[in-house]
Amino acid sequence: MLSMQEEDFEREVKVVVVGNGCVGKTSMIRQFCKGVYANEYKKTIGVDFLEKLQFVRGLDEEVKMMLWDTAGQEQFHALTRAYYRGARAAALCFSTIDRDSFEAIRTWKEKVEEECGQIPMVLVQNKVDLLENAVVSRQEAEDLATELGLRFYRICVKENLYVADVFEYLAEMYLQKDMRIYHCQPRPNITKAVASRIATSAPPQVDMKVDTVCKRSKVINIRKRRRRRLQSECSIL
Repeated sequence: MLSMQEEDFEREVKVVVVGNGCVGKTSMIRQFCKGVYANEYKKTIGVDFLEKLQFVRGLDEEVKMMLWDTAGQEQFHALTRAYYRGARAAALCFSTIDRDSFEAIRTWKEKVEEECGQIPMVLVQNKVDLLENAVVSRQEAEDLATELGLRFYRICVKENLYVADVFEYLAEMYLQKDMRIYHCQPRPNITKAVASRIATSAPPQVDMKVDTVCKRSKVINIRKRRRRRLQSECSIL
């Protein structure tokens, strides 16, 4: 159960989707955000951006996911790496039928970590509908995931198979990390002496004396104002 303070703002998470060109990054994001798939390949120039509200069942909470699709071609690396900054999660993608994209995963992970540090990541194998033409075995992919310490997803963007699971997992990992950081933040430290003074503070004092002022044979009673002692609003933790 979230506190009132935690519920007062909308949760947002920036996710970068990285990998070589032609592994299906753009199609993956569009399938997740818009539910559409296009057969023709169109190279991403620089970066693309979409967002979607995702309900995380494990935490019973909704989060806005801002998904950044980065170009995989070498000539765009200097540009796209600037967009990694501020990302709180990442998907490292390769294609079942592209051996080079699989071999490049370690490099992509290093590039993300250089800009973002240790953030939640997943390893994603796309185009599992083309297993008859596979150039990467399942065992190889699972071994790589184990080596890198990442959860491994085998998906088919074309058939919308397990696409949403990837992003829901990343959202859940981000929220869990965010909540751990929130609960580990230092709380105000109140010494025993201050706590004692707060606990024993006297209630507001009221002076009930009445002065009498005579003016033109009329008597005016003036009641003095209450003198209030300020009470501390600090809570004792």
